Amino acid sequence: MAKNPFLSGRDLTRIAEADSVAVIGLGRFGQALALELMAKGTEVLGIDRREDIVQRLNGQLTHVVAADATSEEVLQQLTVPSFDRVVVAIGDDLEASILTTSLLLRFGIQHVWAKAVSDAHGTILEQLGVTHVVYPEKEMGKRVAHLVRGAMQDYIEIGDDFALVTAAANQTVSGVPLGEARIRSKYGVTITAVKKPGAHWSYTTADTVIDAGDLMLIAGQTQKAEAFSQLR
Repeated sequence: MAKNPFLSGRDLTRIAEADSVAVIGLGRFGQALALELMAKGTEVLGIDRREDIVQRLNGQLTHVVAADATSEEVLQQLTVPSFDRVVVAIGDDLEASILTTSLLLRFGIQHVWAKAVSDAHGTILEQLGVTHVVYPEKEMGKRVAHLVRGAMQDYIEIGDDFALVTAAANQTVSGVPLGEARIRSKYGVTITAVKKPGAHWSYTTADTVIDAGDLMLIAGQTQKAEAFSQLR
């Protein structure tokens, strides 16, 4: 059963009807996600079976409950079927992850995100019908590998073969309007934004001149974007 002496059905109903997210599983990934959502103004119902974690997060989330999310009755009590968005962040118990996700899909929840700890786990979640399967450790490992081996300051992969890369300006573009530098035709990438020292990011145009010390936001096929970021 759900355990929270400060919890009321009226409060849960209000949260479910608001712009809110239920996060099930409050390990490192689930906690980071829930706290970031709260910081951005999204109300969060956090659920975890470990009472020590729930006590630690009490007051940091809109509501946090010690409960068994594999129980349909408990999820009904917590009004989880009324949420439009639910994240299953359970990573230490594959059976619990799969059972919980299966219940959420049976409820007809519109947007379900589920954490996968392996390719096999992810395949099972996809077969259940989850359209948003995330691999936090795998994706972070790939991202850090790209940063370690190149001159990039940040790297985000979008899809299977497209990336956004942040890198320092190089001599290829420094001091020349982008329209004259012909970056896309020469290198197959696009510089979409620039950040001058002490300024905010701004969109580029054909007249934009990038100087030494600027940061570039490069968009393109992963290998080409990475290669361009390494030019000096």
